[in-house]
Amino acid sequence: MLISTLTPLAAEAALQVSAELRQRAADADALRAAHVERARYHADLARRRYLAVDPANRLVAGTLEAGWNTALRALNDAQAAYDQAREQHTGQLTDAQKDRIAQLVTDLPGIWNDPATPMRERKRIARLLLTDVTMTRTSDTITAHVRLAGGQHRTLTLPVPEPAWKIRQTKASTIAEIDKLLDHHTCAEIAGILRRRGLPNGEGRPFTRVMVQRVIRTYQLPSRRQRLLDAGLIPLDEMAALPGVSTSTVKIWYHAGIVGGQRYNDKAEVLYHPPGPNPPARHQGRRHDTQRPARNAT
Repeated sequence: MLISTLTPLAAEAALQVSAELRQRAADADALRAAHVERARYHADLARRRYLAVDPANRLVAGTLEAGWNTALRALNDAQAAYDQAREQHTGQLTDAQKDRIAQLVTDLPGIWNDPATPMRERKRIARLLLTDVTMTRTSDTITAHVRLAGGQHRTLTLPVPEPAWKIRQTKASTIAEIDKLLDHHTCAEIAGILRRRGLPNGEGRPFTRVMVQRVIRTYQLPSRRQRLLDAGLIPLDEMAALPGVSTSTVKIWYHAGIVGGQRYNDKAEVLYHPPGPNPPARHQGRRHDTQRPARNAT
């Protein structure tokens, strides 16, 4: 790995880090000093305005005096903050800080591979240690010629990363499992089975009914409805037409177990097994409250 070859550059990198820290401290000190100077300017301006006013004009004089007092308090606060910051941050690294920097730089691979190191810090390390990088690309490889700050050269050859859509693609084994489950289950049932088996989609997320439907459309898998039609099952209207009954009667027969069928979606819609040579009678399976009352004998 490239980062493991940077040990000869440890001293130079430590000096660069130290210089950067000193520069940051100097910049912060300059900002605090400028804030004090602005506060001093406003206090002096308020004082001159107060002294220039006619003492007889008490209202204006009182307002200007209050403004002067406010400016003086702001100056005192800015000066106190500046003095406190200079006491806490002298702008010079302590011996312990210098030793810590040297220790960190000599263990660059450990810092780089530490999960706690944020990406922005890795970018800063790269800016300190890399002079320039020249890259060339072919159809299947990327070659990077790297020049380090100490004059070393490295050449890295890496495969071209796969496109994002391919990385997020659902595994072929999972697609095959969905295809198999469609013979016996609806989309919501399949999603539940895949979740229980710990099979995620291409993005690593648990399957939902909508995700299963998307896989069916994307990979053009035969839908459960089409599979049942191909197996000889028929829709509700055709089933009702064969014995000449209403569709509601067919549903009653289905729930009573008189005719067979299978659900093909999560809306509980059913495709039916065609009736045999002896179809059910019209009155068969009729609910008690729907039976016609007997006529009274005359």
